[in-house]
Amino acid sequence: MSSPEEQPRLGYIGLGNMGAPMAQRLLDWPGGVTVFDLRAEAMAPLTEAGARQADSVADVAANADIISVTVLDDAQVREVVAELAAGAKPGTVIAIHSTIADTTAAELAASLEPQGVHVIDAPVSGGAGAAQKGQLATMVGAQRAVYEQIKPAFKCWASLVIHAGEPGAGTRMKLARNMLTFTAYAAAGEAMKLAEAAGLDLQALGRVVRHTDALTGGPGAIMLLDSTAPLPADHFLHDAFTHTRGLGEKDLGLALGLGQATGVDLPLAQVALTELAAGLGVPHDKD
Repeated sequence: MSSPEEQPRLGYIGLGNMGAPMAQRLLDWPGGVTVFDLRAEAMAPLTEAGARQADSVADVAANADIISVTVLDDAQVREVVAELAAGAKPGTVIAIHSTIADTTAAELAASLEPQGVHVIDAPVSGGAGAAQKGQLATMVGAQRAVYEQIKPAFKCWASLVIHAGEPGAGTRMKLARNMLTFTAYAAAGEAMKLAEAAGLDLQALGRVVRHTDALTGGPGAIMLLDSTAPLPADHFLHDAFTHTRGLGEKDLGLALGLGQATGVDLPLAQVALTELAAGLGVPHDKD
């Protein structure tokens, strides 16, 4: 690793839709950045802008202290990490930004720990547009000291850097976050089916949803709790969430009634009606 007064040297492997803009944000890093991709045309814009072009994965290992990896899947991650491990110096950090199985990062971290190489998982959320603006969120699974070590470099391309826990925890947090996203997409599809059957303009509905999501924060607005246990009556959110429960159950009931009237099956809305109270931490009394 570089001496304390020096900036670590960075490496980036995998310059696709996410990797390229993330690596682009590292070009001004004081310790420099070495890039590698199997496609020469992917490296060209970065090397022309000042990055060092590696001729192999091993070349990156020899010239970088913190190495980011953004490749397709678990198999490619394992292949790249194995090649890096063969030449990485003790103290090297290998950060996996690909979305993989949570067990993969943990296994790789454990296997390379004896040689002093730190494998961490740091999946990202926000898309290529956020990567270009340096506004990604990244969820880091790493020992705390390693997290503090990589955080300044990650802040070049992420406006939110979260320590999720030990290796594997970053991926687990990303999976929970993405589950919410795609469940919401499925619910949006169900809402559009209902609106279409009711004779509504779907484009207009979409505009309303995007506008009000920007104001209310969408599902994230209720994710303020430390636990999924029921809220005590004196909790500062208890009354507000009880009010939200009442509004939600009323509106979901009305939506289900409209679905019956229009002949549209709404399974996600039915699940939401059943689970909303507990999800808010204000379940109905059993008695």
